[in-house]
Amino acid sequence: MKKPIALVTRIDRADEQSWVNVLAGLLPESEIMFFDEMNDAQRGVAEIAIVANPDPAHVAALPNLRWIHSLWAGVERLVAELGSAAPPIVRLEDPELARVMAEAILAWTYYLHRDMPTYRRQQGAAIWHQHPYRRPGDLTVGILGMGLLGKAAAAQLKAAGFRVTGWARSSQQVDGIDMLSAESGLDRLLRESDIVVSLLPLTPETRGLLDARRFASMKAGARLINFSRGPIIVDADLIAALNTGQIAHAVLDVFDTEPLPSSSPYWLHGSVTVLPHISAPTDRNTAAAIVADNIKRYYATGALPVAIDIRRGY
Repeated sequence: MKKPIALVTRIDRADEQSWVNVLAGLLPESEIMFFDEMNDAQRGVAEIAIVANPDPAHVAALPNLRWIHSLWAGVERLVAELGSAAPPIVRLEDPELARVMAEAILAWTYYLHRDMPTYRRQQGAAIWHQHPYRRPGDLTVGILGMGLLGKAAAAQLKAAGFRVTGWARSSQQVDGIDMLSAESGLDRLLRESDIVVSLLPLTPETRGLLDARRFASMKAGARLINFSRGPIIVDADLIAALNTGQIAHAVLDVFDTEPLPSSSPYWLHGSVTVLPHISAPTDRNTAAAIVADNIKRYYATGALPVAIDIRRGY
């Protein structure tokens, strides 16, 4: 008899079915089942749930879960909704996701480095004016958050010739990267960086981290890329810093509310590039392979994959 594994999501059914199709081919010894199609007996014996923004009541209706595997890299919503009593949560750590994110960060760093926002404004005003070229080595890119994604982005930027500084909450070493930590390190990174990239997880400590005080501490005319989570930025404070020119331009892919409401001042602000959360889409095939490998290893050895620290939120 195949072991039932619950797929618990709040994504649309067609997307769910696509995940089931891929996972079923990788886990022939298991039966990947939509939560709402499982009977009480199947829910009672399921040891594993694969989830994407699940309804907490549905997770609670699986009484014998040993662990939960998220299909997403970000888990702050899971932590907030499931609470500290949740089974161990395993987040997706996919090298392909890191590669795609690093690609996006390099692309938008070049966009800022080569003054594309300025040339776009000039086009609108029919202005023909060339600005001096700067070498990548003339700019420092500061990366907030040096996990798997941050390390991949740092390597790409370094290879492209940029000076790269990384900041992590706790001290760590990354080959070829000037690494900082703690509050003093954060202050230094903001003070010295020409472009600041946020890849931080959303936790109680990082919510509202980039506020008026920190924007004021940045280089005059610095640029910002936020590819992490919207609430890390205090929106009103960023708008104010953009209005004064303290922050010259912001590339924003994540927001407090998504889709971004039409009333948001970001849409029409001349110093903001709005992206619809496209910096690093999950690759279904590579992600499913990682999920399947973790499940196979668990069934073979009984050992749970490395889970997040529920207290830290990642």
